[in-house]
Amino acid sequence: MSDPGKFFVQFWGVRGSIACPGPDTVRYGGNTSCLEIRCGGRLFIFDAGTGLRLLGQSLMEQGDVDADLYLTHTHFDHVCGLPFFAPFFVPGNQLRLAAGHLKPETDLKQVLVEMMIAPLFPVPPSIFQAQVSYTDFTAGETQSPGDGVVIRTAPLNHPNRATGYRVEYDGRSICYITDTEHVIGTPDRNILDLIQGADLVIYDSTYTDDEYPTYAGFGHSTWQEGVRLADAAEVKTLVIFHHEPTHDDDRMDAIAAEAAALRPGTIVAREGMVLTP
Repeated sequence: MSDPGKFFVQFWGVRGSIACPGPDTVRYGGNTSCLEIRCGGRLFIFDAGTGLRLLGQSLMEQGDVDADLYLTHTHFDHVCGLPFFAPFFVPGNQLRLAAGHLKPETDLKQVLVEMMIAPLFPVPPSIFQAQVSYTDFTAGETQSPGDGVVIRTAPLNHPNRATGYRVEYDGRSICYITDTEHVIGTPDRNILDLIQGADLVIYDSTYTDDEYPTYAGFGHSTWQEGVRLADAAEVKTLVIFHHEPTHDDDRMDAIAAEAAALRPGTIVAREGMVLTP
């Protein structure tokens, strides 16, 4: 029987833009965005980067899979793991996919069909043997999947749009805010409202403040802006996430030390890490 008070996040992919496995990224990991969040007996997956394949392998060892998979957006680094998610290919599994950034121009199922189409991919999503459903909502809506879980959402500032999430369960909260660009000197009110008083905030920290001017318009933020937002919203713990591919382990160690000095308790996400709010 599952523990009704169990609430944690496990990181299966922490990189942004492109997977970068290799000797220089061993300690922090090279797979792209994928989180597992457990709320009692409910399984929630956020984003479907290359880390999703590893999560799928783990889930296959645990029996039948019943999960909700929410996407921040559908840029390739956040969805490229979907065709390689083993639970899709097992009859009896139930997977519910959702996204909040695609309406009204298109929908999630159509995007997946167009990604898994020849000559880009050899088989279409219709090959999936699990029971798979697709839901499109509008960022800003609140999702109520049941079992005492509430998922609040907000629009993020990213090319082609993206969605931020706040998962509330058992009186605690985990926020997942990635692929968003800030305006220097102007805190993003959508984000502040979403993360206010949160226990754990996972934030797009692709760049540093020094690097940011070079990449203005790319749709990403900095770990220092994450600190400013966390302080303003009275967040308990900030987690640096969506690491830039060229930031190797040594660079990430340096960022971790700087962040801990500026905001004690700040954590840099690593593959395999498990955090409980």
